[in-house]
Amino acid sequence: MIEYRHEGMTVASLHDERTGSFQYVVVDQATKAAAIVDPVLDFDPRAGATSTTNADLILDYVRENGLTVEWVLDTHPHADHFSAAPYIAGKTGGRTAIGAKVVEVQKLWQAIYCLPDLPVDGSQWDTLFADGDAFRIGSLDARVMLSPGHTLASVSYVVGDAAFVHDTLMVPDSGTSRADFPGGDARALWRSIRAILDLPPDTATYVGHDYGKDGREVVGRSTVAEQRRDNIHVRDSIEEAEFVATREKRDATLPLPDLMLAALQINIRGGRLPEAEACGTAFLKVPLNHFGAGK
Repeated sequence: MIEYRHEGMTVASLHDERTGSFQYVVVDQATKAAAIVDPVLDFDPRAGATSTTNADLILDYVRENGLTVEWVLDTHPHADHFSAAPYIAGKTGGRTAIGAKVVEVQKLWQAIYCLPDLPVDGSQWDTLFADGDAFRIGSLDARVMLSPGHTLASVSYVVGDAAFVHDTLMVPDSGTSRADFPGGDARALWRSIRAILDLPPDTATYVGHDYGKDGREVVGRSTVAEQRRDNIHVRDSIEEAEFVATREKRDATLPLPDLMLAALQINIRGGRLPEAEACGTAFLKVPLNHFGAGK
């Protein structure tokens, strides 16, 4: 864990090297209340096996620091890792939450996976947040920003002078995340990013991924001011049309994430595995030929 200090708040960051994902523990220093953001459930695709290595590291940190987990927050249904939200919530009693538009993502992927019995009402989470909703982590004020574009359901969580911006922004030398998944939209992504970049300049932006571009050290945060000055896709000198053209051209060359077809059917269930079949084993489905060659 790497800890970052804010006024009245600590943000602990855990990076999962296999998926390039960042997971965060947001701690109210006054009350020791905490929120977990985007925890990872480990998955070995060759063995078809799940494990809880990342989640258990988070739980160790919670225990060692005497924290009370009030929230387990997902920013969106992830395409590159399984969510460990229900596992951590079950261990800590924290409430699970995600953006309310997850129901639209559920409907999209229910059709892709042919899952007629899947509830598509968001009932897999304890709380569905709408744009602008406010909540508290101990004595810390937090609010929700709807941030669509990468997915229909993406939200950012703003807590004090920190914003957890998931896959909307990367660190400045890596730009932004793709917008070509079902329900994604580059123009919506642009609008979401500009709303984030309208936050105060010293706001820390905690991102969902980093892959150590060109061999540099992996980092998970920068500031709004640094994003506006340096981000290769959205710095202040770049206009919407240029961004959309760059994003769409780039997305057209990208293969699907390695774990996407496994992860989405878990994450539209709130991070739960499918029910075991009559033989006692649960199975994942692969929609053959749905996305076409190379996508």
